[in-house]
Amino acid sequence: MVASLTEARRVVVKIGSALLVDAETGRLRHDWLAGLAADVAMLRGMGKDVIVVSSGSIALGRRVLGLTAALSLEESQAAAAVGQIRLAAAYDDALSPLGVTTAQVLLTLDDSEDRRRYLNMRATFETLLAMGAVPIVNENDTIATDEIRFGDNDRLAAQVAAMAGAEACVLLSDVDGLYTANPNLDPEARHLDIVPDITPEIAAMAGEGVSGLSKGGMITKIMAARTATDAGCALGITRGTDRPLSALIDGARATWFLPKGDPRTARKRWIASMKPRGTVAIDQGAAQALAQGKSLLPAGVTFVGGHFDRGDPVTIEGPDGRAMGQGLISYSGDDARSIRGLRSGDIAERLGYSGRAALIHRDDMAI
Repeated sequence: MVASLTEARRVVVKIGSALLVDAETGRLRHDWLAGLAADVAMLRGMGKDVIVVSSGSIALGRRVLGLTAALSLEESQAAAAVGQIRLAAAYDDALSPLGVTTAQVLLTLDDSEDRRRYLNMRATFETLLAMGAVPIVNENDTIATDEIRFGDNDRLAAQVAAMAGAEACVLLSDVDGLYTANPNLDPEARHLDIVPDITPEIAAMAGEGVSGLSKGGMITKIMAARTATDAGCALGITRGTDRPLSALIDGARATWFLPKGDPRTARKRWIASMKPRGTVAIDQGAAQALAQGKSLLPAGVTFVGGHFDRGDPVTIEGPDGRAMGQGLISYSGDDARSIRGLRSGDIAERLGYSGRAALIHRDDMAI
């Protein structure tokens, strides 16, 4: 499965706190981060988009604030606020000398579950990556409470991979993958190199921790693998050694969960499965453009029906009145009706703000 990493156009890499921050001193492991930065620069040099999902803000912040006991929610949020700025600076210090621009992105569970925020974040990732930047993503612990938390960065990484359309997601950990049982307790435990499908038997193997990983740790990795593979993204679990991505390419042991199709097909399948909230009818020219894989522009829209918000699914009807497919619309129903038939350059004057050029982007459409 080296091909999953070497052939992927877009890669998400997740780093846990234990790899980045020394457990005894609470200080950043600069040498390890330098090796990771070299690997990220290597992937960028291969022409790949790279997104890093990194823990570590609370671990760094609690040392600065002198917090040693178990943290309350408020103390964790305070530690995150102090640590996050140091975490972002550390990545910038490590990657900037290698010619890599970094960007900080903080997310909560609400951002991925609300379709409007989801589209905004997806567009932000696309823009940053198109400009050659490496987004450094973390959960927004400063404001997140239990009901809006991912709860762990394994699942955050998988959700980011799905959101950004990545082909590969690598979870760097203190284990080298999934075993049939705990190898520390069972000498017959086998390492699984490839997991074609996450069956109940596979999920049951995550019941016990391996090599110091907590019981919940491997379970969350299986949950992350479900999210990633359903979105058409291969997910790998490997040990966070020095230069871990180079080691993975060179054949380091890992477990790879195989994707169900590719990200583009999975996303279109997801969009097509939604219940539409409205209707957009288009003319012949727009229908031909959509058939060629282009986005839907307001100029080609002849009718907008229904009450919906930005990010909601709508049916796309051709000039003959029959449904051609559906997509996630970039405007509310009222705004879509207001700009129907307009050229994209006239949108700002009509609405009073600079909206998106496409009414429905081709990546948010299933035809």
